[in-house]
Amino acid sequence: MNADGISEPSGGVLGRVVKFFVDNQDERTKEWFLSGSITPLIMLLVTYLYFCLYAGPRYMAKRKPFKLEGVLIAYNAVQVLLSVVLVYEGIEGGWRQHYNYRCQPVDYSRNPVAMRMARAVWMYYMCKVVELLDTVFFVLRKKQNQVSFLHVYHHTLMPICGFIGVKYFAGGHGTLLGVINSFIHVCMYAYYMLAAMGPKVQKYLWWKRYLTVMQIVQFIIVFFHTVQVQFQPTCGYPKSIAALLTLNAGLFIYMFSSFYVHSYIRKSNAASKRLAKPGEENNNQLECKPKDAAEANVRTAVEAGVQAKKDL
Repeated sequence: MNADGISEPSGGVLGRVVKFFVDNQDERTKEWFLSGSITPLIMLLVTYLYFCLYAGPRYMAKRKPFKLEGVLIAYNAVQVLLSVVLVYEGIEGGWRQHYNYRCQPVDYSRNPVAMRMARAVWMYYMCKVVELLDTVFFVLRKKQNQVSFLHVYHHTLMPICGFIGVKYFAGGHGTLLGVINSFIHVCMYAYYMLAAMGPKVQKYLWWKRYLTVMQIVQFIIVFFHTVQVQFQPTCGYPKSIAALLTLNAGLFIYMFSSFYVHSYIRKSNAASKRLAKPGEENNNQLECKPKDAAEANVRTAVEAGVQAKKDL
């Protein structure tokens, strides 16, 4: 790897892939923890999937759910702090004054600014690995309904993206995703931390649906930020990687939007219909049975007259 950037070799597809992965490792980061070989990460993800989709649910089937209130509060508080640090490092390490929002190649040199962003990318990768615990906690608390395809896909894919980022693109155009995503996670883990504090706090957490809206907006920004690279012939950021980031953002826009429609719009409409039906029946009775109301008034008047005679 040279400081000028990643080369995109010509030739067959297989040759391009092999040459890319062999020749284009970032020399600065290849000795960092979990960054040399992808094998440990793959083993970790296989274990994660096996536990969360098979072994964990079977283990918890005949057991009471773990409460884990204190663990969840501490875990989410740490995640909030880490996400705040990542936002700060991403902004100060490039996006506030050193990076170009239209096109930002990766700086593979060892100057302080480039190394600061590289360390931020590695830290982001480590956070994605730690976030696998989100699903583990769902399983231990017997919240298996929360272990959806979207949840598992997202939590499995992000560490892989983090690994690729550290090993080949520790800086540059794609890091804006990490900055925005970390900001979203400040809000998200703050919500989870408050929710773990119990009913006294949970009644104030009316803004859960807006976390999903923020996720959708995040990927819309990333989609347009990365797709523009394809229309800049002189941009030094690899167009193939920008295309993958665009595709991934588009996929997440679709999945999070589908989740939002299913979880909030359709359920809200269904609830409104259930509440509307009793009211509609009452209105129909009032309109179609005026005699009942008249008879009730007559009975009331008669009873009042009888009571008046008794009083006399």
